[in-house]
Amino acid sequence: MGDTSGRKSEHIRLCLEEQVGGEGITTGFEKYRFRHNALPELNFDEVSLKTVFLGAAVRTPLLISSMTGGSKLAGEINDRLAEAAERRGWAMGVGSVRAAVERGELAPTFAVRRKAPSIPIIANLGAVQLGYGFGAAECQRAVDIAGADMLVLHLNSLQEVFQPEGNTGFGGLLARIEEVCRALPVPVGVKEVGWGIDGGTARRLREAGVAFIDVAGAGGTSWSQVEKFRSADPVRRAAAEAFADWGIPTAECIREVRAAAPDAALIGSGGLNTGVDAAKALALGADLAGFGRALLEPAVHSEERLDALLERVELELRTAMFGIGAGTVSALRNTPRLVRREV
Repeated sequence: MGDTSGRKSEHIRLCLEEQVGGEGITTGFEKYRFRHNALPELNFDEVSLKTVFLGAAVRTPLLISSMTGGSKLAGEINDRLAEAAERRGWAMGVGSVRAAVERGELAPTFAVRRKAPSIPIIANLGAVQLGYGFGAAECQRAVDIAGADMLVLHLNSLQEVFQPEGNTGFGGLLARIEEVCRALPVPVGVKEVGWGIDGGTARRLREAGVAFIDVAGAGGTSWSQVEKFRSADPVRRAAAEAFADWGIPTAECIREVRAAAPDAALIGSGGLNTGVDAAKALALGADLAGFGRALLEPAVHSEERLDALLERVELELRTAMFGIGAGTVSALRNTPRLVRREV
């Protein structure tokens, strides 16, 4: 455990400095386009981004996805992200709180509630840890540390294979996830980390009591690529290259999961960069659109740059809604104006 802080800082550095995106695979959003509505019968300033997620009212259908925590730099980034999310009404997730559950001195790097008193906050733990001694008590501790409204358990099987410190005991996890869902008083969700969740998996998770699913599809950050840069093992570094195009595109995941689990709360994330991407994610069936690595560099740089990016995403989303005549997020989700491009 002694190297946890160093690993977290190294992950941040690699995501900023190296080519860690998937190669030969895209989000799939480029396969869809909105049919423009020249007569929207709507005033632009009437377009509303307000929505509800798992009973919580939010000012936007946008999420700062789980990214970091566990080091001094990560704590500073989380503080800046939380302050921006509070100002603009975005929901926020934090990176895996495992480090702080195991080492209490790291808890302040995840304690974002003090910076964001009103928005939904999602605590985060690796689901695989449920096979390595973690249970409901540790999950509740993670929620308490972040001051969170809900918990997400992340699935990162391929990352664990290539991570030098990886845990690969993924057997029997569904039953353990179900136990946590039953034991915790807050909603429990499951997310991938960039390779996507398919419809069949979503159905099994929903049957196990999972309240929300974050597809975290392919087309953005590839954590096999990230871990490739960390590995000193030439065999594993070479093997990681074979998985640069691995995963299910984000757009495909959203459609599948919405069809398979129509009553689940759904987050569409994985490679989103613009408000138009967010609009497509929502129109395909997501309740929230999540942004991750696209926010990291501005969050490291300055409050002003981060605010400018969040404002731009909101403007793009609102303009896309105006462009199809959707005045509410509900109207966007039910629009017939998102069509698949002709090949």
